Amino acid sequence: MVAAGAGSVFRGEGVPAKDRFDCWRELLARTRASEMTSAHADDFRAEMRRLELGPVTLLRSSFPPTRFRRTERMVRRTDPEVYHLTMPLDGGLALTRGPGDRTRTFGRGDLYLVDSSTPYDVRALGVHARGRPERRTEAVGIDVPVALLPLPPERLREVLGRGFSVRSGSAALLSDFLLGLDRQAAALGPAEAARMGAVVVDLVAAWAARELDAETALPDEARHRALAQGVRSFVRRHLHDPDLTPAVIAAAHHVSVSHLHRVFTHQSQGRTLAAWIREQRLAQAHRTLADPAHRTTPVHTVATRCGFPRADDFSRAFRTAYGLSPRDHRRQALTTATETGPDGA
Repeated sequence: MVAAGAGSVFRGEGVPAKDRFDCWRELLARTRASEMTSAHADDFRAEMRRLELGPVTLLRSSFPPTRFRRTERMVRRTDPEVYHLTMPLDGGLALTRGPGDRTRTFGRGDLYLVDSSTPYDVRALGVHARGRPERRTEAVGIDVPVALLPLPPERLREVLGRGFSVRSGSAALLSDFLLGLDRQAAALGPAEAARMGAVVVDLVAAWAARELDAETALPDEARHRALAQGVRSFVRRHLHDPDLTPAVIAAAHHVSVSHLHRVFTHQSQGRTLAAWIREQRLAQAHRTLADPAHRTTPVHTVATRCGFPRADDFSRAFRTAYGLSPRDHRRQALTTATETGPDGA
């Protein structure tokens, strides 16, 4: 296991085959304590990335078929009072909660929520992966202390154990944010990771409140933070659209333009929505022009794809932001890339 930014990574490299399962199980049990068993325990080939986001934990793991049983006895012995949200990325997960509960199966495109205070039995079904002899499951999960979610636990019981699609709405925003966090895990320092943990709590609360039709139960600040994050995600997906205006964004989020401006500016430390959109468009163009894969794409085409329909406006804005023209930036970046080579040597 090696350190990675604000978390750790387990790949099993250098760990004797007979000890891999115990190492992986110990890492997972820090927030998801259960009885874990696997037919592959003698040579358990798994990976896990664990990211500490203040009191919130993000997990991503790939592993062979495994069973996770949290029993009544375990609940009575110790209950950390944590919600476990899980999104399968590949392979299926079959969940049974308590005696008499029917088994529900979740796959790619789903998420489900359980808590540490109720027994559960999860079986990772897995799918055959290329180059692997055994079936495998890949999933992302977050563990959030019950006390942090600003919704009554008795209301949240209504969503426990159910499957929800991550293809639209607040669940899609939550899914995108978690996957983005996972990709940036190595670059997050402790302070930034803690701030991201607060955003995760807001997004989980916003998702649950939407499913329960209880959005008015959320504190204003939590709703505002979730709205700002939703706006940022929406803007990033539509940077190419020159008609991306505050009115369009407000309509997509069912709020007034004045409310949108007020909330976004407050949640962005005084930065206006228009200024932030312009920064994002310029940053995307800056990255694209420096990418060797786009060396033959005309500058005006890059500008258009980043939401600048007028080449002159783009050139002036780019020079103001970066101190050189788009063409000069591309020339310098590609020259540096050629000199250093693909391996950075």
